[in-house]
Amino acid sequence: MAPRRTTLTQFLVEQQRSARAIKPELRLLIEVVARACKAIAVNVGKGALAGILGSNDTENVQGEVQKKLDVISNEILMEANEWGGHLAGMASEEMETFHEIPNRYPKGEYLLLFDPLDGSSNIDVNVSIGTIFSVLKSSDELGPVTEKSFLLPGTQQVAAGYAVYGPTTLLVLTVGTGVHCFTLDREMGSWVLTQSNMRIPEDTKEFAINMSNMRHWDPPVKRYIDELLLGETGPRGKNFNMRWVASMVADVHRIMTRGGVFMYPNDQRPTHRAGHLRLMYEANPMSLIVEQAGGAASTGSERILDVRPSKLHQRVSVFLGSKNEVDRIAAYHAEATK
Repeated sequence: MAPRRTTLTQFLVEQQRSARAIKPELRLLIEVVARACKAIAVNVGKGALAGILGSNDTENVQGEVQKKLDVISNEILMEANEWGGHLAGMASEEMETFHEIPNRYPKGEYLLLFDPLDGSSNIDVNVSIGTIFSVLKSSDELGPVTEKSFLLPGTQQVAAGYAVYGPTTLLVLTVGTGVHCFTLDREMGSWVLTQSNMRIPEDTKEFAINMSNMRHWDPPVKRYIDELLLGETGPRGKNFNMRWVASMVADVHRIMTRGGVFMYPNDQRPTHRAGHLRLMYEANPMSLIVEQAGGAASTGSERILDVRPSKLHQRVSVFLGSKNEVDRIAAYHAEATK
């Protein structure tokens, strides 16, 4: 007899019943997000066959040119989640402001934030891309949702996850009880648990960073990378390999699978002095996932999950992955400020 397969629904029910880690409403919300990710995966898989590659000839609030699939993915997540009664509001990297649930739908107790299609610059070259999401508990259950409702530190997340649309479609999820990976069975249409309690090794020989920005980096980042590049003849005494996909979900999933450190630091350019990645849609959910897997996540000067956001689209410097490497980077930043 074939071993029994655990589906996402079965896993979430167990988290609700036995572990008592989540409420029924959160379970249903995660299932809706997972179904939306399946719909996005179908669109990604069609690509040029559906005429959805290329630019949408619009810009998002960040001033970035939107791809057609950026807009489609955002619409899929919005339409799937607004009517279910689990949410008080949503916010997306692709929208200028938050979206309050319309009065015609029941209002829930959670807030959903997402990057609908991370790594979209890779869409047209058929490299892995993904979706990142974060769930917060609303503190405004009796009143209208405002932007301030979303401005909570990452420690307040009750769930976070990402989907990877690659050779296989994966969903990596945490509800605060470790990190678990589900693979989409495309024939059956169900998410199947394929890895439980993912762990990131504390030490690594791999790093991910965009080396073309080296001339702009601050001294602590230059110091760290210079040491890695010196290899076994340098102060680290071992050789390091660089991997860079330019799709955060792909780079982070590699780290979740075999260790490494992902870096997207702020730098001396006026547009990058506060960092490049969005705190609420990318850094916070990924940091929660990484910490739940035994890794670490830092801005260089503080733990990412402790950052108190001041605006919805706030950017932040990001170093995350194998704990000992992230700690070393933070120590170099601390020394530079003395």
